[in-house]
Amino acid sequence: MKYMMYKNSQSARRQQPIRFALRSASLGMTIGTLLSGAGVCAQAAEPIRPQLAASDLVEITGSRLRLKQDQLSGIGPVTVIDRDAIQRSGATTVEGLLQRLSASAGFAGNQNNSYWVRNGYGTAQVNLRGLGINRTLVLLNGRRVVNGGTGANSSVDLNSIPLALIERIDVLKDGASALYGADAVAGVVNIITRQSRPGTELMVRYGESVRGDGEDAAASLSWGMRDERASLIATLAYSENRAVNLGSRAACPLAESGGKLVCSGHSATIGGRAHYVSGPETGKFINFRQSLDTDPAFFEPYVNARHGYNTNPSLNAVNPSQRTSLGVLGTRQLSDQATLFGELLYTQRQSSQLATPGILGLNRSIRLGASHPSNPVGYDLVLDRRRLAEAGPRTFFQETDTWRAVLGLRGQINDNWDWTLAANWGRNTGIDGSTNVANLDRVDATLDTRRCANTANAAIPCANYLGYGNVTPAVLDYILTQVTDTGGNAQKSMAAHVRGQIYPLAAGMVGLASGIEIRRESGWRTPDPLTARGIANTNVQQAVDGSYTARELYGELSIPLLADQPMVQSLHLHTAARYSDYTTFGSKHTRKLGLDWRLNPALKVRLNTSTAFRIPSIPELFGGISSANLTTTDPCSGWSKLPDSSVISQNCRSSGVPAGFTQLGNTLLTTGGANPDLKPEHADTLTAGLVWTPSPMLTLSADYYRIKVANATQALGGSTRLAVCYNTPGLNHVFCSPTSFRRDTTTGEINFLSAQPANVASEDLAGVDLGLLYHFKLGRLPFSLNVDASRLQRYDITPFPGAATLHYGGKLPSGRGSYTHNRAMATLGMTAGVWSGAYSMQYIGSAQDPDAPAGSLGSRIPALHYHNLQVRYAPSRHWDVAAGIDNLFDKAAPFVRNWTDGNTDTMTYDLQGRRWHLRASYRW
Repeated sequence: MKYMMYKNSQSARRQQPIRFALRSASLGMTIGTLLSGAGVCAQAAEPIRPQLAASDLVEITGSRLRLKQDQLSGIGPVTVIDRDAIQRSGATTVEGLLQRLSASAGFAGNQNNSYWVRNGYGTAQVNLRGLGINRTLVLLNGRRVVNGGTGANSSVDLNSIPLALIERIDVLKDGASALYGADAVAGVVNIITRQSRPGTELMVRYGESVRGDGEDAAASLSWGMRDERASLIATLAYSENRAVNLGSRAACPLAESGGKLVCSGHSATIGGRAHYVSGPETGKFINFRQSLDTDPAFFEPYVNARHGYNTNPSLNAVNPSQRTSLGVLGTRQLSDQATLFGELLYTQRQSSQLATPGILGLNRSIRLGASHPSNPVGYDLVLDRRRLAEAGPRTFFQETDTWRAVLGLRGQINDNWDWTLAANWGRNTGIDGSTNVANLDRVDATLDTRRCANTANAAIPCANYLGYGNVTPAVLDYILTQVTDTGGNAQKSMAAHVRGQIYPLAAGMVGLASGIEIRRESGWRTPDPLTARGIANTNVQQAVDGSYTARELYGELSIPLLADQPMVQSLHLHTAARYSDYTTFGSKHTRKLGLDWRLNPALKVRLNTSTAFRIPSIPELFGGISSANLTTTDPCSGWSKLPDSSVISQNCRSSGVPAGFTQLGNTLLTTGGANPDLKPEHADTLTAGLVWTPSPMLTLSADYYRIKVANATQALGGSTRLAVCYNTPGLNHVFCSPTSFRRDTTTGEINFLSAQPANVASEDLAGVDLGLLYHFKLGRLPFSLNVDASRLQRYDITPFPGAATLHYGGKLPSGRGSYTHNRAMATLGMTAGVWSGAYSMQYIGSAQDPDAPAGSLGSRIPALHYHNLQVRYAPSRHWDVAAGIDNLFDKAAPFVRNWTDGNTDTMTYDLQGRRWHLRASYRW
C-alpha cells in the first residue's frame, strides 16, 4: 500500500534581533591580561630579530594568528586533507573522507544514510575520538555552520557542503574552545573552499557495487573569473546514491546457538504473538498463522526459530539520497586597505530509509477477551506483538533545505596588521515522517464490536489481527496513515577580528589576534499531531522551540621566548583566552597555553593544555518535559524490616519515611524529556608531541593526548537514582537533592521523581597519534607514503558519582560504535608523467564485545583491513579521467553479537562490499 508524501509549507519565523552588547569589565580584563603578558616579555634587551614577510605567513586551523607556512605539515595535531587527496580518495562526500580518519570512532552514522541519527536521518556527522558528534566543532572557512537535520539538531550535516567546492579540510585533534568557542572539545573540522580560477570545469562520476546495486552518481559544474580587483567562483553540484537492500548482504539476523550462527527472527511476528491471561495456559505464548495457505484460525505455541520475523529484507544496507547544491563565493577590492567578500551556499536534500512493517502492541496494549469474534482460543489474550506485514515496509523520508550566507570586509592596516568584519547567516528547514503508520485510536475502533461492522464500505471495518492475511485491505486503508513533522535550525552571527605583530623582542615579534563574536542559535520542531498526542504507532515526541544568544571575546598571543641558542632554534609561547556569555546559563572562561620548541631544523617539540566546553543543545534544554507512570522500585518500601545497621534503613528513617511504609503498586509518576537547568560540560585537554624531519623527504610525528570531561550530561532511570541515593551513607549524593525526587511529608510516598538528563557523568580518555610522511623514488618513479595512526589507550566513563566505571577502550559497546585500541590509514601515491595513482589501506583493530560471554561467537571482533585503489590519467591540463575500486578484496563485515543492523556494527564496518567508480573532468 503506497502513500504519497507531502510537504507542509513552513511559515516564516520571526527572529529576535541580536543585541550587540559585551560586558566591559570582562573585555578590559581579558585584553589587559593578554597585553600585560606581552609587556613582561618585552623586557628582553637582545637585538631585535627581523620580522617575517606577510607572504611567509598563513592562518592554520588551531590558531587565529598568521604563522609560518612550515607548520602546516598535515600531520600531528592538524591533519590536512588537500584537494589532491580528496580526488585520490574517490570519495563522493565529506563524511566518506572523515570517517576513514584514524581519529574517528564511536557513533556517527555511516554509508547507510545515518539511519541511527535522531531527528537527523539522512545527515552525516563526524565523531572525533568517539566523544560524540556534538563535541566536534565544524567550521566552513573558519566560521560556524548552521546545524542540519530536520529540526532542533545539534550537529552540522557535513554532506551539505559539496566536495566540488572544497580546497582542503583541516582536522584539528585538540580542544579549541578558547579559539573557536563552545563544542570544540574533541577538536575542530575546518572546511576550506576553493579559490577562484579563470575558466570552467565540468566533472561527472559514476559508480556501483560489483553486485550491480548501490549506484552512485555525481556531477558538478564550476565557473570562475579573476582580475586585479575581483574574483568569483560558482559551483553547481548534484549527487545521488541508490539503495542496497540489507537482505542482499546479510540474509537474516544471526544469533549463536550450539556454538554456531543461526538465523534468529524478531519476536514481533507477522501472524501475531500473544500470551494467555486466563485459563490453564496463563502466561504462555502462542502464535497465529504465518502463511496464507494455513487455516485463518490456526494457532500454536510460539517458537522463535519457527515464527521469528526476518527483518533484513525490510531494511537497507545503504539508503537512497539526492543532494543538489549551489555555491557562490566572491571578492571585490574596494581600496588598497579593504576588500569585500561574500559566500552563498544552498543545499537541497531528499533522503529516505526503508523500515520494517509497523508493530501493533508495542506502544499500546491490545487485550482480546475470550468472546471476541477474532479470538479463536477461547481464553482471554493480550496481543504482545503483531507486525503489519500486509501493509508492507514503512518508509522514513526527509526533505531539507539549508542556506548559508556570509558577507564581510577584510583589509590591511599596515604590513603587520589585518582585520576582518563578517556577518554569518544560516537557516535549515525540513520535513520528515513515515508512511504506513497505524493510528492507534482507529486500531481500537476496529476491535470494538459496538462501533465496527463487517459490511462492505463500513465507516469503521472490523478487524482480525490474529493471523497473517486476516487484516483486510479495508482495515489497512482505515488504520494506516502518514505522519509528517516539520522543523528547522537558524543561526545569525557577527564577528570582528584583528591580528598582527604588536612588539619586537630579541627572539622575534609578539603576535596578537583578538576579536568579538555575537551569535544567536535557534531550533524548532513540530511533530505530527498524531505523534504528539501518542495516537500514532510511533515514539511520542514533543514540540521543541528554543534559542540562545552567545556573546564572546577572545585573545591570542604568540610570544617568541628564545631563538638561535644551544638546543633552541626557536621557542614560542602560545596562549589564548575566551570569555563567553550565554543567555541560557551565564558566563564561562576558557584558556589555552602551549609551547612550540624547535630544537634544530629537524626536531620540534610541542605541548598544549587547554580547557573546553560543550553547551547543552536546544533539544536538551527546550525539548519539553513529559510525565509517565514508569516501573520503579522505591528502596524505602519495607525499610523498617531491615537491620538498624543497614544504610537504607538509616537513610529512610532520617528522611522521615514512616515506619511500615510500603510502596503502593510498582510504578511512580516520573518526569522525563529535556532539562532547562542543564549546565555546560567542561573538559581539560592535554597534547604533547614531537615532529622529526631527518630529511626533506621524511617527516615523523608522535602526539600524546588526554581529554577529561566533567559535568557530562547523562539521563538515568528513576530506580537507579533512588537506589544510589539511599545506598549512600548520610544521603550524601547528588541524586538525593530536591531536584531529583521529593516525598510527601505525611505518607512518605514519592510525589516527584525525575529521570531528566543531568550533569552527573564524567569521561576520561587518552591515547597516542602517529604520523609519517615520506617522499621517495623507485627507479625514476616518485612515490609518497602518508600514514596516520591512532592508539586509544583508554576511554573510561563514570555515569554518575559513585557508579562503577565503564571501560570502553578496546571495546565495541552496543549501539555506541567501535572504540578499538588501534586504527590507521595509509596512502601510497605515485606520479609518472600523465599517470598517477594511489593505494590506500584503512586498518580497524580488534575489539571486545563487553556484553558477550567470554569465548562466545562475536565476543571478540577481529582486526580488519580495507584496501582502495585509484588510477588517474591526465594527458592535458584540460581533461583527465580516473577509475577506482573501494574495498578491493571485498572484505565482509565481521559478526558483532550486539549488532545494530546486518549482524555487524554499521557505524564501523562496510556492508556494501567491493565497488568501482569512474570519474572524468574537463576544463576550458
